[in-house]
Amino acid sequence: METRVETLPNYRIAYVRQYGPYGPANLQAMQKLKKWAMEKGLLTESAILFGIPQDNPQTTLPEKCRYDACIAIRNDEQIDDLVCESELHGGVYVIFTIKHTAEEVQRAWTEIFPAIHNMGFQIDGKPILEKYSGDMLKNDFCEICVPIKPV
Repeated sequence: METRVETLPNYRIAYVRQYGPYGPANLQAMQKLKKWAMEKGLLTESAILFGIPQDNPQTTLPEKCRYDACIAIRNDEQIDDLVCESELHGGVYVIFTIKHTAEEVQRAWTEIFPAIHNMGFQIDGKPILEKYSGDMLKNDFCEICVPIKPV
């Protein structure tokens, strides 16, 4: 698992929200977003997609959990009623690059919190992001971006 610290910018995003337990339905939300983005000509090699679990499943009932499948869009990009719009606030993140398989994602979720602690960082209150960009989409890699703040 490759690790680095990076400052992410703010992004204007279009997103599709999924309600319910995290899992296979998240993939359906991402497929719906990708279909919309492809029809708009936005799903290019320079596209940046995010998966954002909005709730902690340990403290939120499964049926109340929200997952947003997002794509960064230009400020002048028009959206329609098939997606929602928001801003993703940037900041400093520890970024873990992993193979996007069920096993590697599960392993990463158990390893990232101790790794962040061992690096001397404290987790910020913003959502953790799954980021997909460039060749990552083709090669089944993703980045788990954990917001941090000074200790």
